[in-house]
Amino acid sequence: MRLISVAILVVVGGLLAGQAGHGTFRFVILGDRTGGAQPGVYEEAWREAEAEHPEFVISVGDTIEGEDDTKTNAEWRQINSVLRPYRKQPIFLTPGNHDVWSLSSARAFEQFAKRPLHYSFDYKQAHFVVLDNSRSEDLSPGEMTFLEKDLRANASQPVKFIFSHRPSWVMNAVLLNPDFPLERLAKQYGARYIIAGHIHQMLHFELEGITYLSMASSGGHLRASKRYEDGWFFQQTLATVSDGSVDFSIRELAAPFGQARVSKPSDWGAAGLIKR
Repeated sequence: MRLISVAILVVVGGLLAGQAGHGTFRFVILGDRTGGAQPGVYEEAWREAEAEHPEFVISVGDTIEGEDDTKTNAEWRQINSVLRPYRKQPIFLTPGNHDVWSLSSARAFEQFAKRPLHYSFDYKQAHFVVLDNSRSEDLSPGEMTFLEKDLRANASQPVKFIFSHRPSWVMNAVLLNPDFPLERLAKQYGARYIIAGHIHQMLHFELEGITYLSMASSGGHLRASKRYEDGWFFQQTLATVSDGSVDFSIRELAAPFGQARVSKPSDWGAAGLIKR
């Protein structure tokens, strides 16, 4: 299997991740672990994710609690211990604000995640871009330049995903405004799925054929009403890619962390469930 990264060629578990050709494959999306990590939730999310037998797992960021340079390495060693049983599946981490807040924490992320702060990879007919907005509410000009070059170089891939930690697009999505740089690039190069975390709330928007998802938590504390109907719950999401289409199955964790309810992006809107 071959993983193509713009910055490096990453070896995972002795295999190069990514395969040529089309066909059906599945991967799991995890939300934030931290930002007030709740005991046992992330571990349960991984147990349920592994039971799906995905080809790989991608997280939207905030894997460690962070924000203290003196504790960074110890926290990454702790999370590596948690992830050790699941290393047979490639794991792709997105840098979140709890993961990267300083130069030394950026170096630690790259060391422990075994990825640069931004990177991309192919798996079969799909292309994945992971962007870094860990230290900014917006996507910086440098990130947008990286994204444009990467999408142009991979224009032939029929299915494209863009991941970042912060949903820098959220206000434009709420206002149904399609006139902003990320949306224009996504439209130009056919990237139809833009996914983030940070808020811990399940939100869904559609702008001119592009799906925007804010993923609910996979361990970070639940905010506001803490109600499932408002998008506050613990989850792991199974994405099935079949030829040129993607099906998302958003799976609330089982008891004691949830009721194992299953939903689709179309069930959600800008403020929780559309039909209550």
